[in-house]
Amino acid sequence: MSIRTETVLVLGGWGLVGSAVCRRIAQEHPQRLVLTSLHRSEAEEAASELRHLFPNIAIEARWGDIFVREEWKDLPRSDLLCNPVARSGLIEDILGELDEDRLLNSALYCLLTDVRPGIVIDCINTATAIAYQDIYSTANTVWHTLREAAPATEATERLLSSLYIPQLIRHIQLLYHSLIAAGTRLYLKVGTTGTGGMGLNIPYTHSEERPSRILLAKSAVAGAHSSLLFLMGRTPGAPVIKEVKPAAIIAWKRIAYDTVLFRGHPLSCVDLRPEEALELGATFPTQPPAALQFLDEPLRSVFIDTGENGVFARAEFETVSALGQMELITPEEIAEVVTREILGGNTGHDIIAALDSAILGPTYRGGVLRHIALETLRRLECEHQTEGVAFEMLGPPRLTKLLYETHLLKRVFGSIPTVLEHSPEDMAVSLWNLLCRDSRLRSQILTVGLVILLPDGRRYLRGSEVKVPRPDEDPRCTPEALNRWCEAGWIDLRPVNMARWQERLRQMLQRAHAGDGGNSSRNGEWLLHWARLTELDEGNIAAWVLTYEEHGARGKR
Repeated sequence: MSIRTETVLVLGGWGLVGSAVCRRIAQEHPQRLVLTSLHRSEAEEAASELRHLFPNIAIEARWGDIFVREEWKDLPRSDLLCNPVARSGLIEDILGELDEDRLLNSALYCLLTDVRPGIVIDCINTATAIAYQDIYSTANTVWHTLREAAPATEATERLLSSLYIPQLIRHIQLLYHSLIAAGTRLYLKVGTTGTGGMGLNIPYTHSEERPSRILLAKSAVAGAHSSLLFLMGRTPGAPVIKEVKPAAIIAWKRIAYDTVLFRGHPLSCVDLRPEEALELGATFPTQPPAALQFLDEPLRSVFIDTGENGVFARAEFETVSALGQMELITPEEIAEVVTREILGGNTGHDIIAALDSAILGPTYRGGVLRHIALETLRRLECEHQTEGVAFEMLGPPRLTKLLYETHLLKRVFGSIPTVLEHSPEDMAVSLWNLLCRDSRLRSQILTVGLVILLPDGRRYLRGSEVKVPRPDEDPRCTPEALNRWCEAGWIDLRPVNMARWQERLRQMLQRAHAGDGGNSSRNGEWLLHWARLTELDEGNIAAWVLTYEEHGARGKR
């Protein structure tokens, strides 16, 4: 892939790896290079340094938190968590359905659709950003609050807004839709193992148990992130997806004698004189002693700056980078791998490609035995005078709805040409008459949780449990809600749905006959799957709808 004609967006471009990636990508002379960071000062500093090194390249700086709404992107997350309204909004954005408003208001969506990059290189340490919110401490607070029977509103809301997997899933959902809307062709993630390549015996924790739950949470999120990117890479129409995953400590950004910063703030020096030594009592006090002296100066020392991992003193760095510990990889080596992968080189370090080559996919044996399974199912159906349509265990309810509606059409009309001979009104009445006569079929539909909407659009049948609407949904039956429920999983006998089925069946025949050009291998799929569409086979019809109408086809075979 050529970089010269592309707009390249580097997320996290101020960080240790991100800045190295920006420098390396700039050597390929992209048409435009846009880099982001959490804070404006960081982004503008990184952009200024790059413009000095590469004066002939259009370089832009963007900033803000891409994991929240556009209106909140410049606010610290701590401020959002302290605000009841913002906290409630965070929970809704993480746990609610991804509707159009949430998508359009996302800072990530706004950034991507504004920049419209052909290539996105994501150097944000997403796993750390999510997992280091420390769900364990928040959960303990909620637990103790509940045990004391005290109001737990804020603590509970903080817990809900810190859930790792829902946050990651929402991020991936937003990322996918944003990349599609922006027209991005390649997305490359610089990921993490979470432990610097070490195992469960990693000795570096922050006074937690070993192995640390917080550290393992980061690794778990990182692994889940790779799995979701793997799925995105198998989605038709998605950009090319790649991930490189460094498994060592990454260093370094600079070596200096300077003020030591912790989370962006200087460490203030303190002292307690020996004569003020404290006596141990029954409990260790949580507050500092009154005799503690706060020296009016920051801690200054020699350190090595490892970017997002912080600054280390010489002895710390010597330990962590020692042979047999995390050891060391430089950001320039990572940037070189990133660039070679974008240019089409086979570095052997793309995690997504590695997963793709290692998984067990569909097999020839499985395909042959599928035919045996279907034959056996059909034979047993004949023996027991029944037809198996759907139990609503595979899901979603929409699939069960499609299968049963096709079954009703098959029972009444037999074939697609016969369906097309009738008016939608006649079809609606005929399907309803079948359900009135066949109590067993009617019972099956209601038993698995589907609602049957009568042709008049006002009356309905239901069982003891319904799949749609869900218990947490608004139960008000507006015209919009009714159409949404019918789409999601109701047997819809209204003439308008019968007309939709007729149009769908016409499209099926048109597409299927377009492939009817002989018995060569190029028409093999038509001969195998779609040649029998006219017979109204439930599984075949539903597969066609999911494949062509809902664009739900498997990306790789």
